[in-house]
Amino acid sequence: MSATRSKRTEPILSARGIVNRFGKQQVHDRVDLDVEAGEVLGIAGGSGSGKSVLLKTLIGLHQPDSGKVLIDGKPIDSIGAQEKAALIGVLFQQGALFSSLSVSQNVMLPMREYTDLPVSEQEQIAAVKIELTGLSADSAVKFPAQLSGGMVKRAALARALALDPRMLFLDEPTSDLDPLTASAIDELILQLNRGLGITVVIVTHDLTTLLTVCDRIAVLVDGKITVGTVEKLARSHDPWIRDFLHGPRAQGAMKARRFNHGIR
Repeated sequence: MSATRSKRTEPILSARGIVNRFGKQQVHDRVDLDVEAGEVLGIAGGSGSGKSVLLKTLIGLHQPDSGKVLIDGKPIDSIGAQEKAALIGVLFQQGALFSSLSVSQNVMLPMREYTDLPVSEQEQIAAVKIELTGLSADSAVKFPAQLSGGMVKRAALARALALDPRMLFLDEPTSDLDPLTASAIDELILQLNRGLGITVVIVTHDLTTLLTVCDRIAVLVDGKITVGTVEKLARSHDPWIRDFLHGPRAQGAMKARRFNHGIR
C-alpha cells in the first residue's frame, strides 16, 4: 500500500445520490461512492448493471437524473475543460485512437488542445509517455491499424497520461486481450499507481484484474452499490456477489491475489 493511500484524507472524488434512468429502467438507485486519493478502485457488476454509465457519470460525460459528483470538492459540471483534462485521463474500451493519426500524434492531441507548448516539446513529452507505457520508440510513427490489441491499449493509455492527470479512468482495459497481454496491462496499471501515485478507477468484468490490481471493489447489483476490499466482499450475503467471488472462475484469480499480496 502506498504512503499516499495510508493517509486518511478527504476523498479525491465523491458521488452522492446518483440516479440514472433510461426510459422506465432505473440503472442506478441513489448510488454513493467515494474514491480515495492514491487507490486503485474497481467497478464490477453483471451485464447491464450500468458500469460504463457510472464511469461516464463520474467523469462528467453523462448527466445523471439526480445526484452530484465532486472532484476535489468541486462539482464536476463546474470544472472547466482545461482543468478537467489536467485532473482526469480516460482510456475508453476500444482505445478510441484516431486512425488517421500516428501513435505520437494521438498522444499529442490533449497537449495541442489544452496547452501552448511548442510542437517540439509536445513530441518529447509524447515520446516519454509512449516509453512509460511500455511501447518501443518506433511505435510512435505507427498508425492504429498497425498495432496489436495490447499496443492499442498502451497507446491509448499514453494519451490518457499526456497531461499528467491525478486520476485515470479505465474502461475495460484488458478486454479482448490474451491472458499474457492482459497480465502485462495489469502490471502496467500497478506500476503507474505505485510509481506515480495516480489514483485509478477501473471498470472491468475481468476477475484477475479486480482481484490482483484493485485495493477496493465497488459492485453494482440491482441499481445499488456495495464497496469494500475483496476480503470484506467475500463475506457478503448478496447472491450475485457470492457467486462472483466464490465461483470456479474466481479461484485462480484468488490464488494470484494471494501470491501478489504475500498472503498464505
